[in-house]
Amino acid sequence: MKKRAEGEQIDDAKEGPLSSHLLELRKRVLISFGTLLVAFFSCFPFAEQIFLFLAEPIRDSLPDGSTFIFTHPAEAFFTFMKVSFIAAIFISIPVLYFQVWKFVAPGLYPSERKMVVPFVFFSTILFFIGGIFAYKIVFPFVFQFFISFTSETIKILPSVKEYISFVSKLLVAFGVVFQLPVLIYFLSRIGIVSTESLVEKRRYAIVGCFLLSAILTPPDVVSQVLMAFPLIILYEIGIWISKYATKRHFEESV
Repeated sequence: MKKRAEGEQIDDAKEGPLSSHLLELRKRVLISFGTLLVAFFSCFPFAEQIFLFLAEPIRDSLPDGSTFIFTHPAEAFFTFMKVSFIAAIFISIPVLYFQVWKFVAPGLYPSERKMVVPFVFFSTILFFIGGIFAYKIVFPFVFQFFISFTSETIKILPSVKEYISFVSKLLVAFGVVFQLPVLIYFLSRIGIVSTESLVEKRRYAIVGCFLLSAILTPPDVVSQVLMAFPLIILYEIGIWISKYATKRHFEESV
């Protein structure tokens, strides 16, 4: 009986941290979901203006007579819901990053927990830079390239559903991949990666950038290449950032 009691105590000790982690995860997910929900309902009254903003890159490339269409009665409504959700993500991104940090912070050293403000600030800035890069550089180039194949017999009448699906994937994908320097900094800061390992694995990283771009972008070579090259540049920037982060990690561990 004694052994059984000891075993039960051990099981309780194992279940305690797990249950607390699950409760913390639920708390962070609920806060994130609530933030997104509030932002979504705040953006929905302006859904048409948001759509026109997102449609601006392709509207400049459309030939005369071409316009957006929808083929299902509810397609426009669900498109407005989707653009509102995209806007809600960008509005809520600082809160979402803060919740991520609060979840992982208990597993960090006290000196590392103090980096919450730089983490949220730079992650948010890079997410917006990624979205702006997609909107200002990638979209105009991609749309001009594909629309150039129109002719007298082949006209383009873009569907609102297909267009928003295309741009939303790219906006979020570019926002996510532009987090690479922040990721490298924190992995170097906690000693998981080093500058030397990043330099040695540069060739594999370049291949990985193209593979990741192929996964995150729609199935066309143009957008894949336009994502892969910034990723490679961000990786090189990350190497320089890693030098500083690795130095700080060494100083704190001495």
